[in-house]
Amino acid sequence: MKEKDYIEELIANNLDALNDNEPFEGHFERFEAKLKAKNRTRKISLNLVLKVAAVVVFAFLATNQAFIYFSPDSQGLILNANKSKAVTLASVSPEYQEVEFYYTTSINTGLEQWNALSAEGMISEDEEAMMQDELKEFERLYKNLQSDLAANPNDERVINAMLEFYQTKLSLITMIVNKLEEVKQQKNNHNESI
Repeated sequence: MKEKDYIEELIANNLDALNDNEPFEGHFERFEAKLKAKNRTRKISLNLVLKVAAVVVFAFLATNQAFIYFSPDSQGLILNANKSKAVTLASVSPEYQEVEFYYTTSINTGLEQWNALSAEGMISEDEEAMMQDELKEFERLYKNLQSDLAANPNDERVINAMLEFYQTKLSLITMIVNKLEEVKQQKNNHNESI
């Protein structure tokens, strides 16, 4: 209890000094008014920001749709599709034209190697028929992708599907030709060792 008495005595001796640190008259009311004003402006500013964002998004979408509708490039591609002309990646952009050229050249080279191996008798009739069926299936898929590209010339999904088509066709032909080349090499090595 001695400590309690000491604290009470300390407060009693310094009561005048402690009372000098009270806030001025009306401090709590002004503080409360500032808090209310700050909360009110936050709600208004957030609401305003959401409205402005909605207007900007709407304006962007409207501009984009107008651009697509009035763009001469997209109308030309659609007209070309209606005239039954083939729409390819080359009609989308010069960069895609280079990519398409690479893939078509590589695929044609692989098919030439396939035909050379077939002429050498490395491929049976069943394997030849199976390859022709696969090539027909690739051609059917390519026609579908071309019609999708004609309908949506700037759609990245269609463009990526075309690129994946070329990659898949090239990798399949390359894999088959490489395996046939290995078999041919083994056959030659076996014949030389006899």
